[in-house]
Amino acid sequence: MPNALDAPYRPAPGSALKADVAVIGGGVIGHGIAWEARRSGYSAVVIDDAPGSGASWAAAGMLAPVSELHYQEEDLLELMLEASGRWPGFAAGLAAAAGSDPGYLTTPTLAVGADAADRQALLDLREVQQANGLTVEPLTIREARRREPLLSPAIASALNTPADHQVNPRLLVACFRRALARHAGGTGGSFVAGAAEGYAVPDRAAGLLWRDGAVAGVTLEGGGTVAARETVVANGLHAAALTGLPEKLHLPLRPVHGDILRLAVPAHLQPLLTSTVRGLVRGIPVYIVPRQDGTVVIGATQREDALGKDSGTSAGAVSAGGVYQLLRDAQVLVPAVAELELLECTARARPGTPDNAPLLGRVPLEDGPSGQSRVEGLIIATGFFRHGVLLTPAAAAICRDLLEGREDPRWAPFNPGRFSGVAVRPAAAATLPNPKETA
Repeated sequence: MPNALDAPYRPAPGSALKADVAVIGGGVIGHGIAWEARRSGYSAVVIDDAPGSGASWAAAGMLAPVSELHYQEEDLLELMLEASGRWPGFAAGLAAAAGSDPGYLTTPTLAVGADAADRQALLDLREVQQANGLTVEPLTIREARRREPLLSPAIASALNTPADHQVNPRLLVACFRRALARHAGGTGGSFVAGAAEGYAVPDRAAGLLWRDGAVAGVTLEGGGTVAARETVVANGLHAAALTGLPEKLHLPLRPVHGDILRLAVPAHLQPLLTSTVRGLVRGIPVYIVPRQDGTVVIGATQREDALGKDSGTSAGAVSAGGVYQLLRDAQVLVPAVAELELLECTARARPGTPDNAPLLGRVPLEDGPSGQSRVEGLIIATGFFRHGVLLTPAAAAICRDLLEGREDPRWAPFNPGRFSGVAVRPAAAATLPNPKETA
């Protein structure tokens, strides 16, 4: 079967597609939402000219609600735990639909401190984790090295986090695309005429279309349109640049850049690790994620400045200092890293928000027509920062519920209008003049 990721297809200029759901953005979040919509019986398209090549391409894929609990970000914990609990069923359903493996592994995570100060920092965080009902088990150095023999004997501490797992984001995106392209399972009626493989629109979204005060689809940079009952904005840092967003809606997305490395483990060192190792080295975080194919991922630096001309986008230049830092610190924890083959250095920017929480849900609309309290036809799903892969099943389920008219009050803190500060109103933007053009 041809891979829609590589399909040499573009809609003809001026073409008009119709779908129940138009998802702008082809990262793990966008694909996850589209797949959830499709298996719920909706026709869906994914609009992206380079699907899977942004932050999802660089992500390590750690599913770590426990390790990713940060001070003053406790509001995110419930959403992260919700997503973590959904991952086993989500991964199994996707693997069955795609006929391939997304690389979901339930191996645990070890938190390792390099010196006494790192040990204390990990123990302080453990108190917060335990206060929130999370399980983090202390290990002796001997126990940790029995489990992972290539850990340095000089480490100062080790903690076991059994609930933190991993998935391979590159395999995950490929699985989504295969699942969306398959006609099996009685879903053929939800395929979109004119879209590549029945779902893919390999073009970039230019803006939103409106009709009668509601979002009614998407305009494409190539000149075509996608008419849709519901439009989901899930294109990360590019979301705020869309034309036709509701007036006065403020989406304060900032690029948080990071470098990540991929290395091959020679045969005599395999397996380098069986668990993900998240470490602190002189207070600086580093992680080493083993893959099933005999490679490891080491990451990830975090910087708000950027190198190169693409500083405001998800792509970016790799920092020489970042590569040095990652290799230096990884070798402190696992000295054998020095013997690995460096395959790839990648830099991407993750979409952050002022409170580091996602913009997820419908947009509040004050003084709307007939008492309307939300912008109709529009869902925002961006700003996932470092949690995008972990939160994919939860984001997909939340968006599915919104499509079906259900709204869970637990997720109100992630309201996408929370930074606007003023009444949001429908945009004075391009419209669909002919009702017959809307699905």
